[in-house]
Amino acid sequence: MAISNRFWRLDAHPVGTDFASALSLQQEELAPLGEGQVRVRAQWLSLDAGTRMWMNGRTDGYQPPLPLGARMVGLVLGRVAESRDAAFPVGALVRGFGTWADYSDMVPALSGLEIVDDSIPDVREHFGALGMNAWTALVGVQEVAKVQPGEVLVVSAAAGATGSLACQVGHNLGARVVGIAGGAEKCRYLTEELGVERAIDYRSEDVAAALAQVEGGINAYFDNVGGPILDAVLPNMAHYGRVAICGLVSAYDNDRASPGPAQFEQVLMRRLRIEGFFIPDFLHRGAEFLPQLRAWHDAGKLTVRFDEGQGLDNVLSAYAHMLSGGNIGKVLVKLFD
Repeated sequence: MAISNRFWRLDAHPVGTDFASALSLQQEELAPLGEGQVRVRAQWLSLDAGTRMWMNGRTDGYQPPLPLGARMVGLVLGRVAESRDAAFPVGALVRGFGTWADYSDMVPALSGLEIVDDSIPDVREHFGALGMNAWTALVGVQEVAKVQPGEVLVVSAAAGATGSLACQVGHNLGARVVGIAGGAEKCRYLTEELGVERAIDYRSEDVAAALAQVEGGINAYFDNVGGPILDAVLPNMAHYGRVAICGLVSAYDNDRASPGPAQFEQVLMRRLRIEGFFIPDFLHRGAEFLPQLRAWHDAGKLTVRFDEGQGLDNVLSAYAHMLSGGNIGKVLVKLFD
């Protein structure tokens, strides 16, 4: 019997958060699997800010843009429904880069598809404390920013999925953590639940003035947003500070390159090191990251809130909710139990 599959198609480059005008929900019958393919029925879809750049027509991004008419790509957590790869048996819980759809047909070597542990109490943690946002936090804080005990780590978008995990990784490594977030509720979350020493509300505070009060300056900055927040940070860095850039949320909806930081001269004045990193470059190291993340998670030292939408129909509203800063923690959409 033929199986119908719904999927979101990118029809036009979106303007701002008007995704309804750019993407459409389509439906078609599933085709037979090709040799080596694995068909995954999605239980949850991960909604990640970085995928916003894939919707633009820019060719100078960290990977080529999706062509118009393509299915929207994103991380999928679900069960193998059919397989033509013996390493991925039917019923296995898997995670990989699929599409915003009920079913995704994947080639494991091209999609980062892997079997994950389905015995943990909440398998959503494969999008949380054990997932790629956590990998990003660990690599950025520990390897790129090289945070040491007693240093000051500042994190932007600190109440989001990656930012909240970066705050906790820094705290677990012995750093004094300062988080930048939008709104009093997010700031309370950072200080009361995540162990952040100081939370700065960029909506109601002068970020540069608040950071100027950091004694000794900022040793490391984990940047999710770029733009004016980066300009507020650079003059307040300590000499020989490190900046790890994993996201540029302030510029993802631009269809052309953004101007560089107005405070770029501080890179020289303060002898800073700035490095961008992209977690798909580290996919082959996932098994290496897992023991430390799992140990922290099991000890209650690494957690994430889940902001969960319901149903494939609601993907676009959940996505806009995330990109407008309405969420605390990880945004995902549940498709079925």
